Amino acid sequence: MTNKSGTPTAQRGDSELDACKPAPLSRGGFNDAAVLPYGCTLAGIKAAMQDYLEFLEFVNCALHTKDIARLESMLMPANFSSMVGEFMTANIPKHCPSLAKNTYHNGHPDLVPAGKFPNDAAQHSSEGIEVKASRYARGWQGHNPEDCFLLVFVFDSSRPNDAAKSVPPRRFRFVEVLGERLKKSDWLFAGRKGESRRTITASVTKSGYDKMSANWVYRDASLLLPE
Repeated sequence: MTNKSGTPTAQRGDSELDACKPAPLSRGGFNDAAVLPYGCTLAGIKAAMQDYLEFLEFVNCALHTKDIARLESMLMPANFSSMVGEFMTANIPKHCPSLAKNTYHNGHPDLVPAGKFPNDAAQHSSEGIEVKASRYARGWQGHNPEDCFLLVFVFDSSRPNDAAKSVPPRRFRFVEVLGERLKKSDWLFAGRKGESRRTITASVTKSGYDKMSANWVYRDASLLLPE
């Protein structure tokens, strides 16, 4: 029995089930020389990444039993990336107690030194770690140029439009993690003109990327995305 594309349904089901199980973290993929601030540790980041892999496998396997698409195939790409980042923000403090999730609504940065601010709530501070997750190897965006430590989790996964493009299901995988303290000069601000309603953004420039790449935290060379 085949589907409209001619792919045997049993084969399609097997490949979807395989894709429910994320690729494991690379042995030896963590950089012991990486410098991390505020008591953040390699072990803590590794544990939080492993938490996410187990969470995603649990959810996707449960969805598969109901013939429901995997999260990365269901959610809009930006929403899925945001979920990865939010998960890391929520779970790193579990393994690095010197850090706390910023409890201020839309506060900056995402993680703050535990106990530094009342109720761990900071509307805006240069003290702490901003966390992002992205499918892209560089050019990450924020809303404003910031002086802060930026930690980016780069990953690869399926997308919602893959099926329409006949792209086979693939397993979620962490490609690399980069982090460094950036200055405002490491960002390129892109405002808006006239009556434009585009979201105001700032992008990490080559200088910022070079700093972060030199202080890489995790890297799996066999999985690196093309630049």
